[in-house]
Amino acid sequence: MAPIDPSAARPIVFSGPSGTGKSTLLTKLFTAHPDLFGFSVSHTTRKPRSGEEDGVHYHFTTTDEFEKMISDDKFEEHARFGGNYYGSSKAAVQAVADGKGKSIDGSTAEGKRICVFDIEMEGVKQLKKSRLNPRICFIQPPDVKTLEERLRGRGTDSENAIQKRLAQAKNEIEYCKTEGKNDKVVVNDDLDRAFKDLDGWVMKDLTSQA
Repeated sequence: MAPIDPSAARPIVFSGPSGTGKSTLLTKLFTAHPDLFGFSVSHTTRKPRSGEEDGVHYHFTTTDEFEKMISDDKFEEHARFGGNYYGSSKAAVQAVADGKGKSIDGSTAEGKRICVFDIEMEGVKQLKKSRLNPRICFIQPPDVKTLEERLRGRGTDSENAIQKRLAQAKNEIEYCKTEGKNDKVVVNDDLDRAFKDLDGWVMKDLTSQA
């Protein structure tokens, strides 16, 4: 089998409601293939959470600076969610291709990598129409009730935040049933089984491109 050429591979977009285990699945993917993927570090106007570093987890910026980037056409996609802006800049995508993106642990992903996005549904809709022509994978919970149990079990969100996340999850699940029919959907009802499904889809398409 020919080696995979990251520069010839399509970017991969992962999206899904908070609480579906998306971060855990992506960590497993990056760990399984340590030299293959690099994150596009998003910009956001929200405040950093405990332990988050600027330029590693996000590029933290102000609303004025973000809106100037929008007007200057600096983003591949951007959306407003929960009162804050989020966006993937063209420079962040290029950084992955140039070997200056980020790995799952925040270290620099040296060497050319396949660009991975972790973004909201509205951003997915924009990237679908973009020049990047990405492959798209939605991570879904088994059902909304299970998702609610997971969110409450984390103990990190207010009741208002939980209700907003559940409403967003319902929108995303409905989107997958309609406009997302041609995209990959991984239902995380069992972590090992979900990762096997996700990894198989990622690598099958990559090896077919090699």
